[in-house]
Amino acid sequence: QAQLVESGGGLVQAGGSLRLSCAASGIIFGFNDMGWFRQAPGKKREMVATITSGDSTNYADSVKGRFTISRDNAKNTVYLQMNSLKPEDTGVYYCNANGLGRDYRHLEVWGQGTLVTVSS
Repeated sequence: QAQLVESGGGLVQAGGSLRLSCAASGIIFGFNDMGWFRQAPGKKREMVATITSGDSTNYADSVKGRFTISRDNAKNTVYLQMNSLKPEDTGVYYCNANGLGRDYRHLEVWGQGTLVTVSS
C-alpha cells in the first residue's frame, strides 16, 4: 500500500529554519514526481515546491530563494529545507507523490500532513 509519512514540523520563530522530511513506501520512488503543498487556516491548499523524477524543481513565488526541495532516491525520501521563515508560512504541509505504484499503475498519494507554525 502506498504511503507517505511527513515529519519535521513544529513551532519556530520568524527568521528561523525547519527541514521537513517525507518518507515514501509502496511506490517506485524514482518514477514519481514529488511535491510539498501547504494549507493555511481558512485558505485553499497551494503548491509550495515540486521536484520531478528527473530532479527539475519548481517553487511558488512566495518561497523562492528561501525554500529548497530535494530528494534522496536511495532513501525514498523527499525534503523541504525552509529558511528565513515568515508567519505567513504557517500551515499544514503535505507531501505528494504522483507517478508509478509498485504495480506500475499510475497513482497519486498524499501524506497526512505536518503542522508548521511560525511565530512573529
